[in-house]
Amino acid sequence: MASTAQLEVDPTLLIDSEYGSEISGYDTSTQSLASSVNQYILENGRRYHAYYGENKNMLPSDEIEQDRLDMLHEMFLLLLDRKLHMAPVENPQRILDMGTGTGIWAIDAANEYPEAEVVGVDLSPIQPTWVPPNCRFEVDDLEKEWTYKPNHFDFIFARCIAQAITDWPAVMKQAYRCTKPGGTIELWETGGILYSDDNSMKPDNETKIFYEHIAEAMAKTGRPAHIEGSNLVEYLENAGFVDVVVNKVKLPHGPWAKEKRLKQAGTMALIAFDTGFHSYGMAAFTRILGMSNEEADKLCYGGLNAVRNRANHTYTYLHIVYGRKPEESK
Repeated sequence: MASTAQLEVDPTLLIDSEYGSEISGYDTSTQSLASSVNQYILENGRRYHAYYGENKNMLPSDEIEQDRLDMLHEMFLLLLDRKLHMAPVENPQRILDMGTGTGIWAIDAANEYPEAEVVGVDLSPIQPTWVPPNCRFEVDDLEKEWTYKPNHFDFIFARCIAQAITDWPAVMKQAYRCTKPGGTIELWETGGILYSDDNSMKPDNETKIFYEHIAEAMAKTGRPAHIEGSNLVEYLENAGFVDVVVNKVKLPHGPWAKEKRLKQAGTMALIAFDTGFHSYGMAAFTRILGMSNEEADKLCYGGLNAVRNRANHTYTYLHIVYGRKPEESK
């Protein structure tokens, strides 16, 4: 399934009694683990995990970022009619959430599948301690050797982990080994390429420029500049997964879409953008591209102000790809 129909702009967006005929901006507001993994650094006014020397994960892990991640979870649920996944998974017994973040997807999965054991893995121990009895969290690096037994999980899920993965083929090889024959893997990524259906995105659009700098930083770390459906298909098929299915869903940057569901999702995205540009940009721009804090901050605010501008009708794609491990031959 691919959502490729042109997105319509809400005509009432351009008529506002407060602003008159002038285009203006939007108005939005908004476990028990070893002490060694609870080490953080403070940088750019934010808290980052101490995997700093390797630039393992350049996103912050503070409460501001946790709120943003939980907002995105709700936005994704809205886009997908409250579905936690798109793959046809039935009665899973063991589920792995790679890069679980705040653990909110893993907790929801544990509630939806009470007979399943759900494990969420992340570099940072930021998950809650009060969780369903069939859910637990572990701190680990997905790019290290996995300690799970072969053929262990019925379902492996990962969402928006591209910026933290350097060797996708190696991670997918581990995932394949640990998936049961007949089991399923599903990957979600937002691509990192900006689109517009009505030519409202100009060459100097500051959100577009922000995305281009993120791609440059990722390339310098050896990570893919963009992760789209075709990339995910390649990773899964090369690892050995079969019957791979690709889905694309448009995600508006702001509440400009005419359709109610997309307008609501765009509103959530805009609220998440209040901190999201700085979450993705500051460490990448200062550590990797060598910018000063002032230069990086300006670039982040430029991207934010561009999506706040109601004259800009931009979006990205949410790429959802899933496949299964073949059944063992007799």
